[in-house]
Amino acid sequence: MPGVMNVVGARPQFVKAGPVSRALAASGLVEILVHTGQHYDRLMSDAIMADVGLRDPDYNLGVGSGSHGVQTGLMLQAIEPLILDTGPDVVLTYGDTNSTIAAALAAAKLHVPTGHVEAGLRSFNRAMPEELNRVATDHLSDLLFAPTDLAMSNLRKEGLEERAILTGDVMVDALHSIDLESLELPDWSGAPFYAATIHRPSNTDDPERIAGIIEALGNLNAPVHLMAHPRLKRQMEGFNVEIPDSVIVDAPLPYATMLGVVKASQGLITDSGGLQKEAFILGVPCTTVRDETEWPETLEGRWNVLAGSDLAKLAELVVRKPESDRANPFGSGNAASEIVAQLMKHID
Repeated sequence: MPGVMNVVGARPQFVKAGPVSRALAASGLVEILVHTGQHYDRLMSDAIMADVGLRDPDYNLGVGSGSHGVQTGLMLQAIEPLILDTGPDVVLTYGDTNSTIAAALAAAKLHVPTGHVEAGLRSFNRAMPEELNRVATDHLSDLLFAPTDLAMSNLRKEGLEERAILTGDVMVDALHSIDLESLELPDWSGAPFYAATIHRPSNTDDPERIAGIIEALGNLNAPVHLMAHPRLKRQMEGFNVEIPDSVIVDAPLPYATMLGVVKASQGLITDSGGLQKEAFILGVPCTTVRDETEWPETLEGRWNVLAGSDLAKLAELVVRKPESDRANPFGSGNAASEIVAQLMKHID
């Protein structure tokens, strides 16, 4: 029986797809779960899927790493025959990765309706591959599931309002499913510390840039635990980056543990999109090592600030205090059920 092809491939997508997958099961809709293999390291893939309650995929395409063109091309080659063989009613994509655009493009060319979860986000920086992926996916898709009013506004400005539905953010659903109080956290989380993740090419591909970031982290008033993506480790080793004693390089953490660590920290330093938002929801100050954000809602009250290129100010920004209470632009945690309800209307 045809159903919903749920396409994931990278760590943030596993988190977003978990609540949707559970809502699909509860609705009785058939789910065809496809893992492109974009993230294949166990800590970035299998462990995260288990942590968010995402079942084993029906298909693992095993694409692996590669340049944007190579990776996206291999995904297209693998997803197209899979759509033809399984005949889904809808192909569902998430976020802004190469897996996202490959699934949307394959489905659109085969005239299969596509839904985009986390539609309408814009950094307005076309130098970011993620920005190109998210914009193209929105314009290819038939159902645009927008997480916030601002995302709806962005879609409206691009003439996509008729396809757009305000659902709230599925990452709120995922976060609410975790019992943060009962988590077993690393021993070091009992003392004051900052949490950090850095992974974007703009921060990691230039030896002076990554060395400057690591040096700035070493100037903070407490130790920094840097949860390092495997690629970041390779870059630091390849560039012979000197790591201060107060910067501790750790492996990536499972989703729930990472949330607990962020909540226990004095602040988060990151260039991740999802972690900016999760820190905001958890009430933890975030300093984003970028010039822009796709989540400008988090900037209100200086809960999140953009460090940009001036790393000399990073320590000052990190130790700031937010200036106001937080609003709640991301919804109450019912996004997945709303998305599935809309899919059922579309399929009927």
